[in-house]
Amino acid sequence: MLAAGLAAGGAGLLTSCSGGASSPNTVRIGAYQGDEVPRRALTAMIDGYDGSVDIDTRINFVDHETFKNNLNNYLQGNADDIFTWFAGYRARFFAENGLVSDLSDIWAGFEGFPESIRSASSSVDGRQVLAPSTYYPWAVFYRPSVWKARGYTEPKNKDEWLTLCERIQGDGLTPMAFANKGGWESMGTFDMMNLRVNGYDFHISLMAGDEAWDGAQVKNVFKAWGEFRPFEQPDANGRTWQEAAQALLTEQAGMMTIGMFIGQQFETTQYAEDLDFFVYPEFDAAIGADVVEAPIDGFMMSSRPRYPDGAKALLSYLATPEAVNITLKYDPSVIAANSRADQSSYSALQKKAVRTIEEAKNLSQFLDRDTRPDFASTVVGPALQAYIQNPGDIDSILRSVERQKQSIFGNQAN
Repeated sequence: MLAAGLAAGGAGLLTSCSGGASSPNTVRIGAYQGDEVPRRALTAMIDGYDGSVDIDTRINFVDHETFKNNLNNYLQGNADDIFTWFAGYRARFFAENGLVSDLSDIWAGFEGFPESIRSASSSVDGRQVLAPSTYYPWAVFYRPSVWKARGYTEPKNKDEWLTLCERIQGDGLTPMAFANKGGWESMGTFDMMNLRVNGYDFHISLMAGDEAWDGAQVKNVFKAWGEFRPFEQPDANGRTWQEAAQALLTEQAGMMTIGMFIGQQFETTQYAEDLDFFVYPEFDAAIGADVVEAPIDGFMMSSRPRYPDGAKALLSYLATPEAVNITLKYDPSVIAANSRADQSSYSALQKKAVRTIEEAKNLSQFLDRDTRPDFASTVVGPALQAYIQNPGDIDSILRSVERQKQSIFGNQAN
């Protein structure tokens, strides 16, 4: 049996959803799905629980950025029993600091997850700490009907991409919709530029604090980015990703680097099926273009859940194909992490995303998931906003990043 209740709305602060009456069997859920489509998907998925352990649920919906920026303090306080979060470094960070529970016992009963997802859901010492649910690629999205009408084709390398940008601009469109109001949106552009300029190994090492941010390799990333700056939508620091997506939707912009969740902005329009993508083109033939950014989302359990048995029962359900099938019904902008989920209803976009990720040599998560949360949110995010505002200051910006990195990580770079 499950009875669901909703707590704080999308703009609220991240606090435990303790308001209102609750039973001893209540499982409280902290969720960053503040936008309408993922909010409906999560609510429907939780409502689908029909396990042997009786639970009630209360969901504390908080807007995505508030959730991310306050999670560390939230987990050290009166946290909810389970909460939505990310695989990779940021899951391990909270595990290493004793802020989340070991889920290895329920993982023993999980089926349908490849080793790559199991590894991304594990702590450094091999404990599973996250129940995975969905993932999605970051890529360059566009409207195929617009491109067909204008004769545009997907670029295969950087030179072709720049030529395409010039053509789109000449046609009176903004080549690339761009947003960075949250400070995280441009991290996807930096990640892909770095992966194409310097390769996967350097990128992961940089995220771990083992490379110099003010060195030649990172400066080369911004040199390459600078070639595309004239084609990006201006004033990005004042624009949300949803607002930038509208420029693509209304044919004011030709393409946009973003996660596949951009489909949420198309879903309720006549253009729901008019969305396609290409992976970041090759910048250097020696490095290639075989790395894809594919963040994995799931659920974790706080270190002091009020109702551990109920929380684990709900987490066990949330990792099943049946649960994620409900999510996919409401939100086709994601892909099931569980390989046993029903893919028969996948759109052409989802099927292409699956093929793209299966063909990738390596997967990265995302900058604010692949490095320390305090470094990503307080150092890199503001630095990218500063670069977008004043690109000529990049040398001083990167020196500042490196100084702060050494303070946070310790002086690890040579």
